Amino acid sequence: MRRWNDKLRPVELFEIDKQAHKMIVAFLLTHINSRDLFASNRLKLQQEVVEGGIFDYMYRLVITDIKPPVFYRIRENARHYRELTDWVFAQLAPVVQPLDPAPGGFWDRFTRYHRRTERDTLADRILKAAHLYASEWEFSVIKPFNTFDEEIAHIAADFTRQMNAIRGVKGFDEIRRGAETPLGRLAAICGQLRFQIRWSDTPRIPETSVLGHEFLVGLYAYCFSLVVGACTARRLNNFHAGLFHDLPELLTRDIISPVKSSVRELPALIREYELQEMERRILRPLRDAGYEDLEARLRYFLGLSGGEVTSEFDESVREQDGTIRRLRGFDDIQAHGNEDGLDPKDGQLLKACDNLAAFMEAHTSIRHGVPSAGLAEAVFRLKARCRGEVLGPIAMGTVLADFD
Repeated sequence: MRRWNDKLRPVELFEIDKQAHKMIVAFLLTHINSRDLFASNRLKLQQEVVEGGIFDYMYRLVITDIKPPVFYRIRENARHYRELTDWVFAQLAPVVQPLDPAPGGFWDRFTRYHRRTERDTLADRILKAAHLYASEWEFSVIKPFNTFDEEIAHIAADFTRQMNAIRGVKGFDEIRRGAETPLGRLAAICGQLRFQIRWSDTPRIPETSVLGHEFLVGLYAYCFSLVVGACTARRLNNFHAGLFHDLPELLTRDIISPVKSSVRELPALIREYELQEMERRILRPLRDAGYEDLEARLRYFLGLSGGEVTSEFDESVREQDGTIRRLRGFDDIQAHGNEDGLDPKDGQLLKACDNLAAFMEAHTSIRHGVPSAGLAEAVFRLKARCRGEVLGPIAMGTVLADFD
C-alpha cells in the first residue's frame, strides 16, 4: 500500500514502513511511560500498545482504498462505522480468528478494540503520538517537493495542531525535537531504514525496505507466539526483537548473502563493525543521556547483553539476579522458559519468521511476474532450509508448502 500517492514523492512511501516506524516510536514511548509501573501493569500497557498497533494495521489492510480523511468522516457516524467494521471483521475472521480463538483471546481483543467508542487510554495516546510522528516524518520528506500544492500548508498546520494536543505522554516532546535529543535522534535514524531496499541487486515488485521487513518479522513472531502458547512477556519480546533485529544494517547497509559468504572472514568483520557503530551511534548516546534501561532493552533484543548470548537468534531468559542465560533452542524455552518472570525471548522462532519474511518477498515478486534466477534460487533455498523445522504446533515446511 503506497502512502501520499496523491502527492509528488522523491521516493515511494509504503504503509508497512510507516507502521514499522510508528511501532518503534511507540516502543520508545511505552518504555518511558512504564518505568514507574509494577511489572504486571508494565506488561499490560506494553500488550495494549503492541496489539493496538497490530489491530490498527490489520484493519487498515482491508480498507486500504479509503483515504484517511474519508475514514475519519465515516467514524464520526456510529452506524456507518459499525457497518464498515462488521464488514472488516467478516474479511479478517477466516485468517485471524484461528490464531487464538479462545474467549478473551486475540480475536476477541481485536473485535473489542475496534468496537470501542472511547479512545483515551494511555496506550491510545501513545499510539496516536507514534502515528502522528511517523506520518509527519513522511510529510517532511515530501513537503519541499509540493510547494505548488495548496493543501500542503493546511496539512502542516493540522500536524502541528494534533501533535501539540497530545497530553500525558512522557518523552513525546523530546522525540519531536529530533537530532537535538538522543530519543529524537534514534527515532529519526530508524526512519532512515525506509530508504534501504532489500535484495538491492535483484529487481522485485513490490520493493521492500529493511524497515518494512523488520515490521513483518515482528508481526509474524507475535502471531507465531500466539499459536505456540507463549506467555505475554515472550510474545512482546519476540515482537520487539523482530522490530529491531536489522537495526545494525542502518550502519552497514543490507549486505546480500553471496557477498557475505564471498570471503570467509567477512561475516565476522561485518559483525565487528556493526557492533562498533551500534555502540558509537545508538547505545552510548542513550547511556550518556541517562537511558541505561532503554539501552539494556535494545541490547537484550539484539543479543548484545554479553555472556553466552551472542546473537539476536539465541533463546534467552533473565534470572532473578539479572543474569542473561542462553537456552538450547525452541523446545528448551517452550519447556523451561515460558513464564513472564523470566523475561523470555525466542531465537529459533525469530529466525524462522525472518526466513518466512524473506520467502514472502521473493515469492510475491515472482507471483507478480518479475522472476529472476536469484529469486527462484532464494525460494528453493528457503524452502529447503525450513522443510524439517518444527516449532511446537507449527511445521514450517507445511506453512511454505501453501505457497506452491
